[in-house]
Amino acid sequence: MTDDPFVAHRNLLFTVAYELLGSAADAEDVVQETWLRWADLGDDGRAEVRDGRAYLVRIVTRQSLNRMRTLARRREDYVGEWLPEPLLTSPDVADDVELADSVSFAMLTVLETLDPTGRAVFVLREVFDVPYDEIAEAVGKSPAAVRQIAHRSREHVAARRPRQRVSRAEQSVVVDRFLAAVRGGDLQGLLDVLAPDVVVVADGGGVVSAARHPIVGADKVAAFLSGLARLTVEFATTPMWLNGAPAARVDLGGELNTAMSLVVEDGRIVRIYAVRNPHKMARLGEETTLSR
Repeated sequence: MTDDPFVAHRNLLFTVAYELLGSAADAEDVVQETWLRWADLGDDGRAEVRDGRAYLVRIVTRQSLNRMRTLARRREDYVGEWLPEPLLTSPDVADDVELADSVSFAMLTVLETLDPTGRAVFVLREVFDVPYDEIAEAVGKSPAAVRQIAHRSREHVAARRPRQRVSRAEQSVVVDRFLAAVRGGDLQGLLDVLAPDVVVVADGGGVVSAARHPIVGADKVAAFLSGLARLTVEFATTPMWLNGAPAARVDLGGELNTAMSLVVEDGRIVRIYAVRNPHKMARLGEETTLSR
């Protein structure tokens, strides 16, 4: 076990930054900036820090808030739907229900609807259980103001987040049925596994073709997916775990084409997040370790 708080808590710092930014690349940049600030303290300065974890989380939060304002402007010009950068995770992440929920596509897209301070307060309090006075230092607000922000953010997220939690085993069974139907071009099999009001959100970022708006309804979604098996190029689907949930990768012509995160409720898929922007799939060959 290392004595250096930065090394000991690096996975935690990345997780905090990722949940605030929805981008692994930006989260890595923030962690690196945090390391530089930590190193600048020198041995004497670091020795005076009583709680290294709290100190580093505070720096990560401040750096993330600065970057969130830049990202907000960038996302205003984003082409089509914006989705978070997917992370390849181990199945074990799903066993930590709170962690898996906090990094899920469903949650991260809800967090995008909060203002930067509200998002930071919600993540630090609800996910990482940071005391209000420490959050106040990180976001530059009074503890009383932070409590009010936390209350509003909880209500905002509760009204929009998925309400049903499904076991890891049930999710895997449904995803396996879904992928079998896609591979076989089985239209009826897809209709059986998709919820009637299933929604597909695709992110091409203007780099590759993707639906600019969500596709709603089992008939439309099933008709599109069943046609993949008839493509003339080599087509393959592989189960994987993204952001703590069962997912799939689609390869066309032997190359990664799409990463899909799937949301399951009542034995059916209710939402599909399809990331097609190649700039967002660079990390899918490397498993990411998350921590709370």
